[in-house]
Amino acid sequence: MARSDQGSVEDHLIAKYFRPLATAPGALGLTDDAAILTPPPGCDLVLTTDGVIAGVHFFPHDPPGLIARKVLRMNLSDLAAKGAKPVGFLLSVALPAKIDEEWIAAFANGLGADATYYGCPLLGGDTDHTPGPLAVTVAAFGTVPQGKMVRRTRAKVGDVVAVTGTIGDAALGLLRHKDNILDKRWVLSVEQSDYLKVRYLLPEPRNALAEAVLSCASAAMDVSDGLVGDLAKLCRASGVAAEIDVARVPLSDAAQTALAADPTLIETILTGGDDYEILLTLPPPQLDAFRAAAQKADVEVTEIGRIVTGEGARFIRDGKALTFARPSYSHF
Repeated sequence: MARSDQGSVEDHLIAKYFRPLATAPGALGLTDDAAILTPPPGCDLVLTTDGVIAGVHFFPHDPPGLIARKVLRMNLSDLAAKGAKPVGFLLSVALPAKIDEEWIAAFANGLGADATYYGCPLLGGDTDHTPGPLAVTVAAFGTVPQGKMVRRTRAKVGDVVAVTGTIGDAALGLLRHKDNILDKRWVLSVEQSDYLKVRYLLPEPRNALAEAVLSCASAAMDVSDGLVGDLAKLCRASGVAAEIDVARVPLSDAAQTALAADPTLIETILTGGDDYEILLTLPPPQLDAFRAAAQKADVEVTEIGRIVTGEGARFIRDGKALTFARPSYSHF
């Protein structure tokens, strides 16, 4: 598609589909090689990046608008768990030749909808052609008061361990997205099946709770690689251990139905990843305040265990510690 009168094909795509998303003054209308981002006085910048690759993190036939929203939300979830307010993001897209403008338009529409909803405008990025699979990477930026970012390293013995939302839905949604015969095997209703699919395709980052995380949590991270593995990372960083009551881990109605039909799914639920819920530790006196903030945001919060002395995260069911063949999702 030659466009010598208006610049390159890349210039055309950027101007038509991505420049309208660059609403922040520092984006400079995507007309320069870089953007400008000035944090508010007394604030630190919080930086995070995450990406997706077709065939690894999503299916090539997934709707382009949902792919765009998912990769942005993955990064927003990281900011939420740090107590940060989103201020903007960079986008890098590597497009195979078979991707047409209709696909790009749908991708940009989905991305723009979430950028507006979460108050996180596009600041810049890069577009490339690739002979390999489609790949999308986002780098997102947020702000917190100086020195106040909630880290993994500050969990204390006696803290409550809590999670937002429900655990395991996305991992189950991925399995049934690969093989819809599981709907019958797990005795799922149409509504339950659709719920699991949406939880896989489109996570719900808990940015509405960022301020409460900042004021209440001793340590926090989002659950991206599975509750078991991510809690183990938090414990290692803080030099503590955790004991979790598996019976208290919050499950959706759909996940409970699937688990009742196939009890072996407990490992998938606890280790599968892609939940994008907030896993946090709180001093016990802060739990009620965090619950109240979550209630205002219409987000469930569940206490699932305690921080104790020692090492590792122990998941206890019927008085015994569970063991897992693969405690955490890993690319390697």
